[in-house]
Amino acid sequence: MLDFRTGQIFSLLLRTLPFLLLRIVVYIGITIAYILAVGVGSGIGLLFGKIGGNGGGGAGIGGLLGFGIVSGILYWARQYLLYLVKAGHIAVLVELLDGRQIPGGKSQIDYATNIVKQHFATSSMLFGLHQLIRGVLRVFNRLTVSIASWLPIPGLDVLVKLVDAVINTGLSHLDQVILAQILRKQSDNPWAVARDSTVLYAQNYKGVLKNAAFLTLMIWGLTLLIWIVIAAPIAALIGLFHVHAGFWTFALALIAALSLKAALIDPFATVALIQVYDKITAGQTPNPEWTAKLETMSAKFRTLTQKAREMVTPASPVVQATQS
Repeated sequence: MLDFRTGQIFSLLLRTLPFLLLRIVVYIGITIAYILAVGVGSGIGLLFGKIGGNGGGGAGIGGLLGFGIVSGILYWARQYLLYLVKAGHIAVLVELLDGRQIPGGKSQIDYATNIVKQHFATSSMLFGLHQLIRGVLRVFNRLTVSIASWLPIPGLDVLVKLVDAVINTGLSHLDQVILAQILRKQSDNPWAVARDSTVLYAQNYKGVLKNAAFLTLMIWGLTLLIWIVIAAPIAALIGLFHVHAGFWTFALALIAALSLKAALIDPFATVALIQVYDKITAGQTPNPEWTAKLETMSAKFRTLTQKAREMVTPASPVVQATQS
């Protein structure tokens, strides 16, 4: 039996419609940026390539350059995307899950931004904590949840790695589940909340896993459907730039499908896992044995613990005296 309630999730998402629309605009904008960059880059490369007698090669290089430029911009902007879009959406979803009222319309985004700022003064602080959480979860899942650790079957390494990758898709939203715990608690020490919440996940990972397995099938099934539906329109758009659409149709349709997944499917999976986490960890406290295990497994968990301690007992200033 699954531990999340589908009807409530859809209801919550509809009540956060301003954020859903914001996500759609942002992620479709990313897809369009890729299409334009690849199309324009390929067109320019085609012109220069014809001068050198190799139009096809020039178009390919131009397309790759355009793709690389957009990818570089997005890599630089990823912490702001987390701060302004993902964290804000999680903030209002948690408010609703806890039975509090939130505003509608455009003011909902301002309301969520204020909640995020109360916990994280800057986007870099949130991004740094988020990266630590992801690192801890990645190591724990690789060492504990991996099928390879349960069934070391010789000759099936590739299949086992594929299964592990599929399972980790469902678990990839756990970092946002931990972020939800930080945003819902009135604490001046987000590092400590992140540490305790991670330990609670670790000591209940089996209950999370069965739900994550179902969510994985749902996520990739819907993503594949989206990819099939949008491949033809994207091929037509690429064709407008007089570029051979074969490879780029596949690549850009995949990017578009992943963008729509991030805009519409990922919020569903995130809320589902928050519900699962809340249910299976209710009334529990972090188990010291699991805390010790995580400290042994992950250097990033030790860093998280150290930062939590520093916020409780900040280092005293050293006063140096000199004698004349």
